[in-house]
Amino acid sequence: MSERRPDPMPLRTRDTLTILVGTALWVIALAVVLLVVRPADPRPVWVCVAGIGLGLFGILYIRRRDARMRESVPAAAEADESEPRRP
Repeated sequence: MSERRPDPMPLRTRDTLTILVGTALWVIALAVVLLVVRPADPRPVWVCVAGIGLGLFGILYIRRRDARMRESVPAAAEADESEPRRP
């Protein structure tokens, strides 16, 4: 039986930038709906507002996640240093 390959390293992504672009697109969509389309039904407006709200929540979530990851990396590095090195 062959040995299992090690898991690949996670990809580094720019999640904050992606969410900011998506949120900006929802803001543009809201402006278009309010200024150009002017619908009689308010549902398209609320869809845009929900997109903006979820984008703002996503930005807060990703920033907190990144802060937690930065805090855990030094702790993992200290644990690695305390273990004796094997030849």
